[in-house]
Amino acid sequence: MPTIVTHAAIPLCLGIGLGRNIIPTRLLLTGVALAMLPDLDVLSFKFGISYGNMFGHRGFTHSLLFALLVPLLCVLLGRRWFGASLKHCWLFLTVSLLSHSLLDAITTGGKGVAFLWPWSNERFFAPFQVIKVAPFSLSRYFTASGHQVIASELLWVWLPGITVMAFLLWRRAAR
Repeated sequence: MPTIVTHAAIPLCLGIGLGRNIIPTRLLLTGVALAMLPDLDVLSFKFGISYGNMFGHRGFTHSLLFALLVPLLCVLLGRRWFGASLKHCWLFLTVSLLSHSLLDAITTGGKGVAFLWPWSNERFFAPFQVIKVAPFSLSRYFTASGHQVIASELLWVWLPGITVMAFLLWRRAAR
């Protein structure tokens, strides 16, 4: 998995790039929270649930069904609070949440992502894995392998995200 901070990159870069008129601050913050939400499944380890279990890490919280239904629930409960159109809310929150699983699918480790749960228990990786898998232990970030994780996230997530954000900002300014 990428670091929890890097999971926030996609909604942050899109939200800032699109601007507050399209993605108000509350919607942006909710998108960031949803982008990090699937990793709450690491708590399953505390309950003795194994990694490969569908309720374990990268299981049902990383599925397409989860990525479609949770944003829908958020929109139904808080659309007026977000201050944006139903379409913008649902689309932004879905992209934010789905980005988590897509980023996990391009990491170099783990057991893959349960994209098709509940229809299939199979776990998937993207055809290419370029992001070094992040360690669970904070102290391991201060090692050479931890530095490689951070460098790969900067290269493969933050740099493209900031590039897209800059393009969106430029386009808005050009109007």
